[in-house]
Amino acid sequence: MTGIIIALISGALMSIQGVFNTGVTKQTSLWVANSFVQFTGFLLCLLIWIIKERDHSMVTLLKVEPKYLLLGGLIGAGITMTVIQSMDRLGPAKAVMLIVISQIIIAYLIELFGLFGVEKVPFQWSKLIGAGITIIGIIVFKFQSS
Repeated sequence: MTGIIIALISGALMSIQGVFNTGVTKQTSLWVANSFVQFTGFLLCLLIWIIKERDHSMVTLLKVEPKYLLLGGLIGAGITMTVIQSMDRLGPAKAVMLIVISQIIIAYLIELFGLFGVEKVPFQWSKLIGAGITIIGIIVFKFQSS
């Protein structure tokens, strides 16, 4: 149950952050906003690390294998940029729905093929049907609001 609550909070925070970041971008620029978002996030993480996890050194990052796992920050900058642009062009609801569809499909493919060290799962028609129903829901939502 805790995982479900955390996931719901995560989705809510992503939607709110996307709206906030889009507002900042409109008053500054895409890269000023993205830099600010990443920098303030870095400062918060650094503060929490200093307070709660001093026993874990940053040197442990050198031991992470495979090294491509360290690309999360670069991907995060790309996420921030694309969320800002999609929300600006589509509005928050449509952008988030398409983002969620993409997340569902890519996450399932990662599991299905066992990519990036994730445990491989067998194909299930029910998951494919669920993704299809979600996509149909997005299409219905889009035409209802047009």
